[in-house]
Amino acid sequence: MQSVIVVGAGLAGLSAAVALADSGFSVDVFESRPYPGGRATSYSIPSGDGTSETLDNCQHILLHCCQNLLDFYRRLGVSQQIDFHDQFYFIEPGGRISYFRSGVLPAPAHFLESFFGLAFLNLAEKTALVRGLLAIQLQYGSRSDLDGISMAQWLHEQRQPERVVERFWRQILVSAVNEELDRMAASHGFQVIKLGFLGGADSYKMGVPAVPLGELYSSNHWRDRSNVRFHFRRTVESLNGAITLSDGATATADFYLVSVPFERASLLVPEIDVTTFQHSPITGIHLWFDRPVTDLPHATLLDRTIQWMFNKGGGKHIQLVVSASRSLISLSRNEVVELACRELAEFFPLVKDAQLIKSHVVKELRATFSAAPGLETRRPGVATSRPDIFLAGDWTRTGWPSTMEGAVRSGYIAAEAICSAAGKPQKFCIPDAV
Repeated sequence: MQSVIVVGAGLAGLSAAVALADSGFSVDVFESRPYPGGRATSYSIPSGDGTSETLDNCQHILLHCCQNLLDFYRRLGVSQQIDFHDQFYFIEPGGRISYFRSGVLPAPAHFLESFFGLAFLNLAEKTALVRGLLAIQLQYGSRSDLDGISMAQWLHEQRQPERVVERFWRQILVSAVNEELDRMAASHGFQVIKLGFLGGADSYKMGVPAVPLGELYSSNHWRDRSNVRFHFRRTVESLNGAITLSDGATATADFYLVSVPFERASLLVPEIDVTTFQHSPITGIHLWFDRPVTDLPHATLLDRTIQWMFNKGGGKHIQLVVSASRSLISLSRNEVVELACRELAEFFPLVKDAQLIKSHVVKELRATFSAAPGLETRRPGVATSRPDIFLAGDWTRTGWPSTMEGAVRSGYIAAEAICSAAGKPQKFCIPDAV
């Protein structure tokens, strides 16, 4: 049985490991943390009563168009632990809600009714929005300069009104790509809209894990794969014909897969040029109230710093998300909580009478890579100059921004390359349905 050492147990490493194991390889996964999942994981915090509570580092969601991520969940046997929602809620300050869901028309016109029903835009703005969506439908796949310009530039070129940009384009795309419109390659903005909103009638449906993220990858789901072994709290310091761990131990394999963040990967594989890569932060805010403050399962909040609300427990435990959250980095945790409560009360009046019992703020300063204009051509592929060393990670050349789907795609692509190098080609990566 040919062997593979996987360095890193994020989604890229895990997806490669499951694909390789199912193809008959012996796989050893080395992870410096005590748990799998990388940046999409969960951990325990004290509850204050002597017990602990498991929280996700930040709310992660997927769309139904994320076919490789769904396939990964299927392979692990956890598909039933993803709850899909077929309706979005856009809320304005003051509490007015616009409901957004697929209609009776066939794709790509299935949202036409919802677009014209958005109460937060006037008729001229709705018409401009539909015109912009039509431009994406026509230009997708045929315009070659989209990676070199920002999404903000493209929206200006299309004469999209300011309120349409702020209340629709920015609200959707910044959350999906974790980058501001003027820092985001238009190619990634196009991809989100084309695949999620102009694809099949079900492509937009939002999947929210019903359990903490860490439970999706727990050891229970690997028991049937005796050819996969995990080594947690084991940091790989170097890779040169063998891996060397921080305690001086070494290990060898037929193939090596480096699936760690780009700044770490460049230390293990110095030929990688990541000098143009930058990070973009995400902030997650958990609030626990003494009473329910909303019965909505989730909502996107307009015109404020907070972008998304997720109802994590009977309306009492609320998680808020701010993507590309550079404006919050310098604030203290108390200041972030104060801002969050103040803004939340503008959308949900019950917050004003509720007592905040506790809070928890997570600032992920290196949450994702910044999907900047011009970066796509600089993202490395899976191969290196060494025939036994391969790369994986959402930052590699997947065609996707930094998402869970992008990470799994990279893992599958790397697994395909290793299978080919071993003389037994396989296909794992599912192409985008466009």
